[in-house]
Amino acid sequence: QVQLVESGGGSVQPGGSLRLSCAASGSILSSNAMTWYRQAPGSQRELVASMASGASTTYADSVKGRFTISRDNAKNTVYLQMNSLEPEDTAVYSCNWKTWNLIRKYDSWGQGTQVTVSS
Repeated sequence: QVQLVESGGGSVQPGGSLRLSCAASGSILSSNAMTWYRQAPGSQRELVASMASGASTTYADSVKGRFTISRDNAKNTVYLQMNSLEPEDTAVYSCNWKTWNLIRKYDSWGQGTQVTVSS
């Protein structure tokens, strides 16, 4: 299995920045896809940013140009750099990590971290 530990959430003023981290431990296999989701109160969970093993990335239109997903392979950690934060970015952010090979597949979630953008 894969265990995920998230960190880096907090409160920030509009226009500020935060960097979220999602550290994975356990059985990291040869193929991986890491995704950041967020869920605001009263809203459905939405995909924020995703990265596959080949480093291809996908972003929600609402965060393009402001957020960047990246991975440190040596640390088995995925990051979400969030710049120019807006009140609409306020949500609980969760990391999802899928890892697989020809024999096994694991699908794990982090505990979630609160991001609050407010003046």
